[in-house]
Amino acid sequence: MSILIALAQMEVVPGRPDLNTGTMLSIIRQAKADGVQLLLFPEMAVPGYLLGDLWEQPAFIRDCAAYGEEIVRASDEMGIVFGNIALDEQKINCDGRIRKYNACFVAQHGRLISDGSSPYPFRIKTLMPNYREFDDSRHFTSLQQVANENNQPLSAYMQPTALCFGEEQIQLGCLLCEDGWSEDYPVNPTAMLKANGATLLVNLSASPFTLGKNTKRTRVFAKHARENNVPLLYVNQISLQNNGKTIYAFDGNSLAYQPDGTIATSCGAYDNSVQLVRFHAGRNRLEPLTPVALAAEDEAEIIYQTLSFGATRFLAQTGIKRLVIGLSGGIDSAVAAAFFAFLLGPQNVLLINMPSRYNSPVTQSLARTLADNLGCPYAVVPIDESYEHTVEQLSTTPIRLGSETTFLPTPFTGLTLENIQARDRSSRILAAFASAFGAAFTCNANKSELTVGYTTFYGDLGGCFALLGDLWKHQVYRLGHYLNQVVYPAPVIPAAIFTIRPSAELSDKQTVGVGGDPLHYPYHDYLFQSFVERWDKAAPEDIARWYQLSQLEEKLGCEPGLAAKLFPTPKDFFDDLERWWRLFTGLGVAKRIQAPPVMAVSRRSFGFDHREAQLPVYFSRNYYKIKEDLLRS
Repeated sequence: MSILIALAQMEVVPGRPDLNTGTMLSIIRQAKADGVQLLLFPEMAVPGYLLGDLWEQPAFIRDCAAYGEEIVRASDEMGIVFGNIALDEQKINCDGRIRKYNACFVAQHGRLISDGSSPYPFRIKTLMPNYREFDDSRHFTSLQQVANENNQPLSAYMQPTALCFGEEQIQLGCLLCEDGWSEDYPVNPTAMLKANGATLLVNLSASPFTLGKNTKRTRVFAKHARENNVPLLYVNQISLQNNGKTIYAFDGNSLAYQPDGTIATSCGAYDNSVQLVRFHAGRNRLEPLTPVALAAEDEAEIIYQTLSFGATRFLAQTGIKRLVIGLSGGIDSAVAAAFFAFLLGPQNVLLINMPSRYNSPVTQSLARTLADNLGCPYAVVPIDESYEHTVEQLSTTPIRLGSETTFLPTPFTGLTLENIQARDRSSRILAAFASAFGAAFTCNANKSELTVGYTTFYGDLGGCFALLGDLWKHQVYRLGHYLNQVVYPAPVIPAAIFTIRPSAELSDKQTVGVGGDPLHYPYHDYLFQSFVERWDKAAPEDIARWYQLSQLEEKLGCEPGLAAKLFPTPKDFFDDLERWWRLFTGLGVAKRIQAPPVMAVSRRSFGFDHREAQLPVYFSRNYYKIKEDLLRS
């Protein structure tokens, strides 16, 4: 005897239980036609997951519960396992609101099937993630708290659910997402379910994508299957969800693990699909019915896959069908232009080159060539006249205070003049063209720039969406090569764009061939990454210690010997480190607060993932000691 199981990796629309329930009912009908006996849906399949304080709206919660009842009634002989919000209207949480649970529902014969131990006819999520973008305990009560309130050990409530399929019976151990990521928690729900007799484990997930996560996911869940000698089915949703500042793609990559931890079958990334597998309970074995869908391994391919999925859904959600992009002739705007031209169609992407006296003929020519290669509408809008007009107004406009009249002192600093150009391009030209074109305009800032605020308020920091905002500069180059070599049939980004030195071209000191960006990306990308993406974030003390011990490049992951080339003396090293740390923890924070939403790719994206407060700049005592020792030596 065997049981035919379906892993329903579905696209969940956040905040739309009506649409999600319609999708689920359609999958249920097809699954019945295919003879499926047990159908698995993801965590929070009905409402979506990252909904902010929509979780505090009773009318929405009631609708989700009502839609969940429709799924239960549709079960008939087939077992259905799905994630939804659950309510206990007899209890009030410490915030004064009705108690809510992130719950797993098991239905068969048109009714909910209880595990016999819990006070509720559903299974409650045990582990509440409160790191990175997660904020579960703000909204939901854990099973651990329920057990404590009832003076029961957690293991008493971690019971499998008995499901019968003809003469075949299984003991189904149900877990919700974080319950499987228990390595750093004091309890292990998976092991508890096995100890209480589970013969098949299922994990319903709403797990956002980050680079490297698939490798870790396989390591974690394969280990659970192997250590418990039980098949494990992991069902993740695909979706695009956000918390207002950071946009997350949920990649799916659902998997079925044999008891020895090997993969029996899987669903592809961002693939709205149903995967079938047979469970032979007597042999404790899964029988795959289709080949394993291998996840992409090339970083540029994974990044492109995620950005394509995310940008498509984000633009659709916001109703944006056309874009305006400021095209400078540099790598960031070139990658954004090539990406969106392919995504939306070249006729829907208007490219604007806005030269001043500081823009070289080289970059202007490269911008024109790229526009021609893409087949996008293209315009050149010089800014010298408006720039000079603004400078003149600043110089000649009287400022009155009482009976006295003064004027701003001249000449203005270089930064003031540079910012006038950046703001003129974005706030005036791009915004106006976007309005006239029936479009929005993009923010092309990369993560290296956002980290230290190497952007201009109301200038190049403006835009509807920061596509590249979670990519370090070296990743932007990789994505550009991928667009040229894989996405397009022939290269569209001119080769010279990959080789010219990056430059803002905002002054005589920044023109191509004279000077470029103050960032040395082969080093600073990795330095900044240590500030942001390390699990235990690096501070200047850590960087200084690594430098002192000649371990800097090894710890950062950059080219060996690079620091010595860039910083001939310890003073040069410390001057550079302090310059960027002050910007990262100072003005950079203010700029990131006002930045457009960022599409998350890394382990720490700016916005709600890398949470930060505006604080005074701080250097630890040990930092000053290490600095003093090295400067004295």
